[in-house]
Amino acid sequence: KVLAENDQLRKEADDLGPRVELDYWKKKLSKFSYLMEQLKSPDVKAVLGVLTAAKSKLLKRWRALDIRITEAANEAKDNVKYLYSLEKYYDPLYNSDPVSMLDAIPGLINAIQMIQSISPYYNTSDKISSLFVKVGAQ
Repeated sequence: KVLAENDQLRKEADDLGPRVELDYWKKKLSKFSYLMEQLKSPDVKAVLGVLTAAKSKLLKRWRALDIRITEAANEAKDNVKYLYSLEKYYDPLYNSDPVSMLDAIPGLINAIQMIQSISPYYNTSDKISSLFVKVGAQ
């Protein structure tokens, strides 16, 4: 269910700021971190041991799900890391008057450009465009 939700398109209002993006990825990270903890639990390891001993055909499906969960957890962790790095640049958008916030804009744009060039997950045009829309809305 969590993976199905993860694959769905996000629908958000157009007037949300960049903090919403960070909050979204923090929630995803929390969900997938919890799942990762569960996958490492002794109960799950015991069940996998039984399935392996029985040479069950379910193992192939299990491994595919495990890979997808791990990949989603890694994406969320990576995105949270990069979006946290933007916080100091977009805070003035929330806390300053329009004239004062002008000084923060070049640093914010450079930081977003760095994320696009470095991040293995957040470097898609959809994600970067969505982030710029949120910055513009704020």
